[in-house]
Amino acid sequence: MEHGESVSSLVIVILAAFLTPILLHRFRLKMIPVVVAEIIVGLIIGNSGFNLVEESNWLETLSTLGFIFLMFLSGLEIDFSIFSSKRQRKNKETKKMPNPVLLASLVFVGILILSFVLSYLFVLFGFIDNVYLMTLIISTISLGIVVPTLKEAQAMQTTVGQTILLIAVIADLVTMILLAVFVSFYGEGSGNMWLLLILFGVGVLLYFVGKHFRNQSFIETMSKGTIQIGTRAVFTLIIFLVALSESVGAENILGAFLAGALVSLLAPNQELVQKLDSFGYGFLIPIFFVMVGVELDLWALYDEPKVLALIPLLFIALLVSKVIPIAILKKWYDTKTVIAASMLLTSTLSLVIAAATIGERLEIISSEMHGALILVAVLSCIITPSFFKKYYVNHEETDYQQSVSFIGINQATIPVVRELDTKEFETHLFHTRQEKIDDKLGRSIFDINELENYDLETLKDAGVFEHDIVVVTTGDEYKNEEIATYAKEYGVERVIARIEIPVIEKRLKEIGVDVFSVLLSSKTLLKALIESPNVVNIFTQQDSALYEINMNNANYDGTLLREFPFTGDVIMVRIFRGNDSIVPHGDTELKLNDRLVVTGSTEYVEELQQILEYV
Repeated sequence: MEHGESVSSLVIVILAAFLTPILLHRFRLKMIPVVVAEIIVGLIIGNSGFNLVEESNWLETLSTLGFIFLMFLSGLEIDFSIFSSKRQRKNKETKKMPNPVLLASLVFVGILILSFVLSYLFVLFGFIDNVYLMTLIISTISLGIVVPTLKEAQAMQTTVGQTILLIAVIADLVTMILLAVFVSFYGEGSGNMWLLLILFGVGVLLYFVGKHFRNQSFIETMSKGTIQIGTRAVFTLIIFLVALSESVGAENILGAFLAGALVSLLAPNQELVQKLDSFGYGFLIPIFFVMVGVELDLWALYDEPKVLALIPLLFIALLVSKVIPIAILKKWYDTKTVIAASMLLTSTLSLVIAAATIGERLEIISSEMHGALILVAVLSCIITPSFFKKYYVNHEETDYQQSVSFIGINQATIPVVRELDTKEFETHLFHTRQEKIDDKLGRSIFDINELENYDLETLKDAGVFEHDIVVVTTGDEYKNEEIATYAKEYGVERVIARIEIPVIEKRLKEIGVDVFSVLLSSKTLLKALIESPNVVNIFTQQDSALYEINMNNANYDGTLLREFPFTGDVIMVRIFRGNDSIVPHGDTELKLNDRLVVTGSTEYVEELQQILEYV
């Protein structure tokens, strides 16, 4: 009978996790993050609602694995390239704004100090006994809420968006490390903080091992079919570091977070990241969040008036701890933008759940206090992103030009430079002095930056890698590979290289470099002219050309094509969504960040572009 109850509870939770996003979509509740909705559904079916879920070893195990995998994905979400100089390029136009890493660090230090002061007040008034735990809870920021909200608002590539992201990343890293230190002092076997150094030392060692084997040819061979060595390696890393963290007296979530950070540092391919996201957010993590709601007993809060009074006070403390330090941004941004930034950074969830769970386990806080803390975190994730969307106005993206650097000038690149739309792209040409450039190619027309050589240091000093797109077309293909590889490691968003050798082409594609071949292009074009001349006309004639449009307008997110209110003379040929290529039909939904390939008259294409690309 016990076994039957165990399985029935598992079925109820799985069904709840499955139906939650469907209900959100059906009732168009876009303002509520899915993870928050899962907690709310858990409240309905759990101790605070209909009490349909019994205690179950199945659910306890899956929920724990979900929490571990959530912390792993939190580490994986950290984009360490935002700390590179590449991300500082756009600050030239922002009133001599200081180094964004330095500014973000300064803001977070302000958040931490103010959180300590507010926590001390909570201790003085008897709401909580441990000032350090409350400091960690108030200073946390939910990277899992900040990233999708910035993406939806098209703010990821703006200076204010990058500053917000940096603050969230630093908060995520520092509070997780401080939480581990806190546990080493207050947990069982306290005083063994030095053992954490073993964990981080092993992490560093594993990073170099992973870096060595990352681009080995046999790894790619074993990543296909039934072997999937990359996925196996990731799960081995998670379990190993989780076990090691528990062995040294730290929390298992620190090991999981460290595993995610290591994988992020190794720059995995997007296909592997999507697999991990799908497994985590499609199975384990929803179970964890539903169980968080199931185990909360809101009615018990009414028996503790002090805990009940803490909820609005703690929410105010979260706001104050972010609003005051973020006010420094007023020097460079308008008031509405600063308010929007501070509201978004108030959102907190995963680390509050982690800190509250650890606090309850260590008997520092009661179960009622644990529930109150999670309830405040849920409220912050519902309220603050909505305020960000209301107050934030993207002033930077409207007239933004993508910057393109061409390394090596020849008959292949000059015509492309001539054809690029100057409203969309700003081009920079780099060429060595010893190479002769025919005036017919454009010396008299284009401003060419002359270099002594194509050495990496020379290119770096010339600012070649401080652009959105780098195109490498020197006459030496091995040099092209060297430059393209360095540019990708440097953090350039898009790198394109001219390569005719298949082995080099394969190596570059593995690290995300786009490759083109003059020989292959000519052969393909000639074949197409013979077999399908009308298809070639689409690419070469302006009246019937193909255009790519980015879907940035959140108002049309989830809209079916047959319900899309545009009647112009435009045909949608293809929709690219991540790595997927979709053939559009009436029931196809538009999604944010889709790339639409369309054909039609220039007038209507520009009209559609205005509708979809600018909010």
